Amino acid sequence: MIDIKQMALVLDALPDPAFLISRSGRYIAVFGGKDARYYHDGSNLVGHYLHDVLAQDKAQWFLGMIATALTSKTLHIEEYELSSKDVKGLPDLGPEEAIWFEGRIQPLDFHVAGEEVVLWVASNISKRHQLETKLRLQGDTDELTNLLNRRRLEKDLTQHFDNFTQYGTPTSILMLDLDHLKLINDRWGHHEGDKTILVVANTCLAHLRCGDSGYRFGGDEFVIALPGMELQQAFQFAEQLRLNFHQELLILSQDRLTKEGVCPSVSIGVATIEAGDTSYEASLKRADRALYGAKHAGRNSVNLAAC
Repeated sequence: MIDIKQMALVLDALPDPAFLISRSGRYIAVFGGKDARYYHDGSNLVGHYLHDVLAQDKAQWFLGMIATALTSKTLHIEEYELSSKDVKGLPDLGPEEAIWFEGRIQPLDFHVAGEEVVLWVASNISKRHQLETKLRLQGDTDELTNLLNRRRLEKDLTQHFDNFTQYGTPTSILMLDLDHLKLINDRWGHHEGDKTILVVANTCLAHLRCGDSGYRFGGDEFVIALPGMELQQAFQFAEQLRLNFHQELLILSQDRLTKEGVCPSVSIGVATIEAGDTSYEASLKRADRALYGAKHAGRNSVNLAAC
């Protein structure tokens, strides 16, 4: 049989830290955390409250998780991040990347000082999280252009549509088509065609705002999502983007212009999510119709979707 002293040694030797925390957020005891690669000594937390050591929003999140576990009376598992901005008393210049943890929150069948308590075991999963993020990004990214792919487009536009229907947040959509790509592929080969596609992709990435997203929709078709942007503003944005495409594609095509007068360009259709839409597909179809209106009007132009 293991006696009390031996059990204390076992608990102290745990690689991951285990916190005994009350419903009000008071640290009752700290066990383990002996894997020095990931954890600092947490014994000085005993007697303090979550609000004493964590930023208010993060402390409230922890209290919410504790309440969920106590109410359900079952083990609750949650992944979360902690960075220097979440912990009080740390300098602003902390690690650039947050540390990710898996918290296993087990309600216990006794009280301490009249309060319900949980056992919170925190495991550092940063390496696993980085790998999962990398694999997820690879699954969402077009291999040639590093733009997002069609699968990710469907996911993101669904979210933008939900934001519009619930909160009225506008999202405009640009549908782009690379003019004369078939001619380039036929005359100079698909390698030159790929170079042309890359110019368009890199120009998109260079001129999108933070929060905007660019996608490769098909072979020579692209989509740009502009959350928070109304239709007329999106039209002006698209026109400036078209000029940027024109400038970059002129540089790429100097030899072809000299020899045969062939220069690729980009046609753009512009639409926005509207109140009568039942899904994002409706606005995407309007952008597509506007795009082909631009192509039929002579290419290298921007066309606004009809309301």
